[in-house]
Amino acid sequence: MADLSTHNSVQPIAANERVFGFRDQTALWFSLGVGLLVMQAGASLVPGLSPPAALLATLIGSIVGAAILALAAGLGQETGLSAAGIMRASFGSSLGRLPALANVIQLVGWAAFEIIIMRDGSKAVLKQAFGLESDALSLILLFVWGGVLTLLLLGSMTTLVRQILSKIGLPLVVLSMIWLSYQFGSTMMTKGFSSFWGQDGSGDLSFWGGVDLVIAMPVSWLPLVADYSRFSKTLSGARNGTFIGYALANIWCYALGAIVAFAGVGDDLVTGLLLAQGGLVALSFIVIDELDNGYGDLYSASVSSQAIGGKASLTTRSIGMAILSIALALLLSEMAESTSQLISQFLTILSSIFVPLFGVILARYGAIKALGNRASEGAIAWRSLIAWIIGIAVYQGTTLYAPSLGSALPSLIVSFALAKLIANQKA
Repeated sequence: MADLSTHNSVQPIAANERVFGFRDQTALWFSLGVGLLVMQAGASLVPGLSPPAALLATLIGSIVGAAILALAAGLGQETGLSAAGIMRASFGSSLGRLPALANVIQLVGWAAFEIIIMRDGSKAVLKQAFGLESDALSLILLFVWGGVLTLLLLGSMTTLVRQILSKIGLPLVVLSMIWLSYQFGSTMMTKGFSSFWGQDGSGDLSFWGGVDLVIAMPVSWLPLVADYSRFSKTLSGARNGTFIGYALANIWCYALGAIVAFAGVGDDLVTGLLLAQGGLVALSFIVIDELDNGYGDLYSASVSSQAIGGKASLTTRSIGMAILSIALALLLSEMAESTSQLISQFLTILSSIFVPLFGVILARYGAIKALGNRASEGAIAWRSLIAWIIGIAVYQGTTLYAPSLGSALPSLIVSFALAKLIANQKA
């Protein structure tokens, strides 16, 4: 198998390098969908929504978001192009650098959040298990997790997915999720299911605003799903594995995060998980599982950076991205706002950019599939840009003036429809 550092982000992957089957894609996207960041996003649904409304928002948002993600995965498999290559095909070789740059920025940001959550999770584990706690320990753990991510980036992505994640990591994470769900589910039943289910939401969050918050998580993976689906053997394996794996994980994590929040353990979700019997071991496995999320962010940031320019290898770019994410994690750690507040704000910004972007891309699915990497040779696709900008405006406008309607779906529909109507059909 060729070294991944030799791959060009705007050139299709060769057929003999497409090694992922349905199981690989399902394992990858379930594992990427599970995480403390996702649970924290689920916790932010409450107390704004009641439990029934939070669950319904989770189901709708997860299914819609995972379906969009699966469509983007299919485009990556059919063309063999990375996400950056698909963006260039949609917007032209020059303008395509703009969404690629936005993708690099958001992925470095996500990697920084992953480092922070791994630091916080492991710090909580060490405090409970050994009584260790200090500012120096926090700093050491941040560099340790950043260093581990950097080392992982020196290896093969396909080997990581097929040999480590699929065969070892996934079973441990599933068992941890089952155990935590059992523990908090039992606590909920002991207190009385009817009292839990009958709680009223505060009304601070509208139902469709909650759906937006759920959709935002799978949408945050849209700008990198093709980086992995292009290695799939079949279209059905890429689409079905992505949809099933991510939808299941997203529903599970959002629901568990909301249940932990309703259990009244305070604003610290990590502490809440530790309160469960056996929570120490379960949390430890979930913290370790965050590594693949951080790896995915930095690997794809490096792939997207190739579309921007420069001759550095993928490995060199990956190390540079890792250093940037560590530095950003240090900066974010000094901010006064909680991690969950920062994540919520970050998700909103990302959704406003990438939901309409992929509305345009999905509208041009057929043209991109037909032209492949040759599409990037075309002139700037100004009409695609117009549809994207209008989609962003719709997202921001509904957020400000009609939050009860939600923003993600209106933005997606408008950008998709406009791209179909006015986008230049010549790549």
